Amino acid sequence: MMKKSFCIAALAAIILASCVPQRKLEECQDKQKACETELAALKTSSQACDAKVKDMSEQIAQNTKLIDGLKKDTGVMGNNYRILTVKYDKLNQLNDELMDKLNKQLSSSEKDNAKLSGDLQATQTQLLKKQDELSILSGQLNRQKQSLDSMSAQLQLREKRVNELESILKKKDQAAADLKKKLSDALFNFENKGLTITQKNGKIYVSMDESLLFASGKTAVEPKGVEALKNLAKVLDQNPDINIMVEGHTDDVPMHGNGEIKDNWDLSVMRATSVTKIILQGSPGIDPKRISAAGRGEFFPLDPAKTPEARKKNRRTEIILTPKLDELLKVLDSN
Repeated sequence: MMKKSFCIAALAAIILASCVPQRKLEECQDKQKACETELAALKTSSQACDAKVKDMSEQIAQNTKLIDGLKKDTGVMGNNYRILTVKYDKLNQLNDELMDKLNKQLSSSEKDNAKLSGDLQATQTQLLKKQDELSILSGQLNRQKQSLDSMSAQLQLREKRVNELESILKKKDQAAADLKKKLSDALFNFENKGLTITQKNGKIYVSMDESLLFASGKTAVEPKGVEALKNLAKVLDQNPDINIMVEGHTDDVPMHGNGEIKDNWDLSVMRATSVTKIILQGSPGIDPKRISAAGRGEFFPLDPAKTPEARKKNRRTEIILTPKLDELLKVLDSN
């Protein structure tokens, strides 16, 4: 603005001094042109400045708005900061309290750990002891297992042999039952007439009363008894696997003879021998090795009563038939 005023004053001075020389005039004109040029430049510069001022004003307005927003944000942040500071102080206080508790717990834990360490060491010692005991027990168990396996094998072998024995015994029982039936068929006319046939303990008992075989006090077999014994012998001849025992029995009335028969022993033995001979004579095919004769006297009574009925029962001859046990004996020997 000062340059503009200066140019105007210079122009006025030139107009007032129109009487100055031409050279001065030209100089003044040149200066005037220069001033006008400078004025135009100043106007352009002024316009540019005005534009910049406007831009700056807008920028200032924007900055002012931004500053106001920042102030608000700063206030909010300051408030949040104060809240966070309070929370931090509380957290810090809580942390101090927790650290104090932790220290106390650590102190207590050290004592507990020391106790636990001692207990652990004792437990480990006991564990090692138990492991040693377990090792010993394991060895004993292995030995017992080996023994059990051996016993199990022996038991299986024995079971097999028992099964074999049972099978043989069943065969013997069946053979005895078959023999009993054959005897019953062969001696049908004599059963319940002084003769009975029973099966007991795998044996067949053919019991013949004195009345069927002998006269009182005699050892010779009566004809009716001879017939029964020959029928019996035929069955025994057809069953070579049967052993034969002939037993003579008397009652308890003593004999006082002066002849061949002196007492009940003699009577029972001689009667058993007589029956044995008739069986062998009735069936020559019977091997004498299969048959035995024995006297029992009065010492194995069927009825111990001292009555005539009891004594009659006791005066008898028993033919005991036993299946041979060769197969059974082989199995037993194998044990």
